[in-house]
Amino acid sequence: MIMNVVSFIGIAALVTLGLAAGLVASQQPVTLPVQDGGLNFTPLTAQGTAPAIPQITVPMRDGWAMPLRHLPATGKPLLVLIHGSGWHGQQFDRLAAALAGEAEILAPDLRGHGANPARRGDIDHIAQFEEDLADLIAAHRKPGQKVVVAGHSSGGGLAIRFASGPQAEGIDHVILMAPFLKHDAPTTRIRSGGWTHVLTRRMIGLSILNMMQITALNHLTVIQFSMPAAVLNGPLGHTATTAYSYRLNTGYAPRADYKADIAALPAFTLLAGTADEAFVADQYEPVMRPENPRGRYHLIDGQSHLGIVDAPETLARIKGVLREL
Repeated sequence: MIMNVVSFIGIAALVTLGLAAGLVASQQPVTLPVQDGGLNFTPLTAQGTAPAIPQITVPMRDGWAMPLRHLPATGKPLLVLIHGSGWHGQQFDRLAAALAGEAEILAPDLRGHGANPARRGDIDHIAQFEEDLADLIAAHRKPGQKVVVAGHSSGGGLAIRFASGPQAEGIDHVILMAPFLKHDAPTTRIRSGGWTHVLTRRMIGLSILNMMQITALNHLTVIQFSMPAAVLNGPLGHTATTAYSYRLNTGYAPRADYKADIAALPAFTLLAGTADEAFVADQYEPVMRPENPRGRYHLIDGQSHLGIVDAPETLARIKGVLREL
């Protein structure tokens, strides 16, 4: 009887493994048509005319030197700005310049992103972004200094993951600018407004393998981005990241139980534009408030998904948070 049960379990595991492997093998990245629809990238491409922010590098625990933009400020809170998918810390040049003197500002190029990453669109393991943020804060935080973590889009999803997880320590406030919650959350539009192409079968197969503790294929691409020609053919086109591996994509978002991550957040402020093409702005509060009463929600009329970062009201709200600490 025991042998029969063991044999059944072994056969079931082999069948599951075969199914997962088949799903992974059944889908490959595609050549996406270059288009200018979907998200409005004008705010992003306009960053090339923003004031340049001084750049430094900070060593992480594995020796990798994280590139980031840094604006010092004595006796002020530490503000970490996490960029959205496909781009890098330059996304915050205008916002950082406008916040000069209000906070010590760090705007990193996350691992796998920026002008010259070691492996574009990939990291070593799922928790590595969280480790990097913890190392970055530890390297800069002064005794008694308040810490605010802010993120836009996928960067907002990472801010949720980090601030609610084991790597975070003493985060005083989180600022979420149109954050990604989950692919099937009520806040997410179909294909994020035409921005994403998800290799769904491969994603499911890799998720099954990871539940079986098999991570050898986590470097495979699972999502691609419809980056417009205006970006790819522009002066910063070489800095764009157009695809992510399974481990990077997973680590760049809240955990599967995203509501549990929301519930574990400290005080937070959420900002979203009513003209957001990727997410449904008026669904954030109905989804998040029942999980966590510590949030404040501000919808900014007429602002797009990328435009929310440089909106005057966003600047005013962030200044308000910093001055309250």
